[in-house]
Amino acid sequence: MSLPLPRFSNCRLLLAAAVAMSLSGCASFGGIAPHATLQPDDTRDTALSLPDQGGQWPAATWAAEFGGAPLQALVDEALAGNPSLQVAASRVAAAQAAANVVSGGALPAIGANFSATRQRYTENGIIPPPLAGQYETDAQLALNFRYDFDFWGKNGAALRSALSQRKLSQAEQYNARLVLTTAVARAWLQLGRNSTQLDLVTQQMQVRESLDKLTRQRLAAGLDSQSETQLSLQQAASLRAEQAQWQEQIALSRNQLAALLGRGPDRGLTIARPILPEPAQTRLPSSLPLTLIGRRPDIVAARWRVEAAQGQIDYARAQFYPNIDVMAFAGFSSLGLSNLLQSGSRVAGVGPAITLPVFEGGTLRARLSGQVATFEGAVASYNQSLNDALHDVADQVQSLRGADVQAASQQQATQAASRALKLAQERRRVGTINQLQLLASESMLLAQRRIEFDAQARRLDLRVGLIKALGGGFDATTDHLDIRASQPVPVSILPASGIPITPTKAAS
Repeated sequence: MSLPLPRFSNCRLLLAAAVAMSLSGCASFGGIAPHATLQPDDTRDTALSLPDQGGQWPAATWAAEFGGAPLQALVDEALAGNPSLQVAASRVAAAQAAANVVSGGALPAIGANFSATRQRYTENGIIPPPLAGQYETDAQLALNFRYDFDFWGKNGAALRSALSQRKLSQAEQYNARLVLTTAVARAWLQLGRNSTQLDLVTQQMQVRESLDKLTRQRLAAGLDSQSETQLSLQQAASLRAEQAQWQEQIALSRNQLAALLGRGPDRGLTIARPILPEPAQTRLPSSLPLTLIGRRPDIVAARWRVEAAQGQIDYARAQFYPNIDVMAFAGFSSLGLSNLLQSGSRVAGVGPAITLPVFEGGTLRARLSGQVATFEGAVASYNQSLNDALHDVADQVQSLRGADVQAASQQQATQAASRALKLAQERRRVGTINQLQLLASESMLLAQRRIEFDAQARRLDLRVGLIKALGGGFDATTDHLDIRASQPVPVSILPASGIPITPTKAAS
């Protein structure tokens, strides 16, 4: 089908006129610009608090290395069934779909339409006889084309923002995984701690029952007073209350694990009692402050939030310039369906569609101001996220150092109580002390073991906390979320020629 089209020279004249209008008729965004800046990564003093120790960053398989197959199985079940991760995954899918929508909007739009309207033409209008007073069908069959030239980078800015939003949602998904997996590990540690403490309290109660029996015998023999009996009863009641407390804590730990797994509370009843690993020394990796930026998903998410806000500023500023689309159509139009496909029914047209913002009642400036405020808030959030991350790591390191010293001292106390029990057993064997003193030594050793085990469990919990503070095996460079290759640039709008355009008419 050959259709006559308007002269291309006329189209070029129209486009040239549109560009000229953009230089003199645009609304102004003067005075609206962001001032917030990202803090440089090398301005934080960490050499003394976080020294280079040549350690390794946590691996993605840290759960298996930390707690073995039982913990890894629970982590895998949580990753598969926890609803919070499903919410995060849906956000990633939504962000990807939004990016696809924006990307598709930058491409030419081609469509086809067919319409047929049956109507009666008035006898007193502009339609002459023989159509006047008659019923006829107004039909049209056409192919439509539309393309936005995007001289001012509006579509590109929207796409950059959408892609940054997608990476932001991906980083947030990784952060949700990290929060979930470390929560499972900590709940698993608490279950093991509570179970062992219950065992030790039960052993203390057995010793206390033997002490109570001796105390009653000594009271009956007149060797002890009623005050010693009441003190023994008080200590026994206290141990029974503590035993009930640990039983409650075990049940709560099982309920917490079941919830983290995305299952009902009965699932917690089937979880095997954990066997806690021995605490190990943790060395900090080298170049921690700089590398931490790409190792913590919350920092990566905060940075992509800044990138997305930059794109939105670019998009808002592009709205101050004319929007120039080229529209074209070709097809058939006729009165009566029988004439629709005849050669004389051919129609065609092409031309620009120009939208020029001159006065918008302050709407454009208000939108840009809002995007600038969002950008500055995102920058502040990023700076705060980095400060919080370094604070988090420093706190975990200091607490681990303190816990190591406390554990070493407590181990000495437990060893001393163990030697005291052995000496008491020897003295009991030769008859220099009575059974009451021997049981008191055994009770003291159990008390020291409880304190030592609490110190061990705390060191393990702090180690999980440090793993979380170091990103839990996340690496933005391997997960295609690297932010180091995308440094912030001044927000600006450039036309196709690369020459900045300064609006001359202030109106919005």
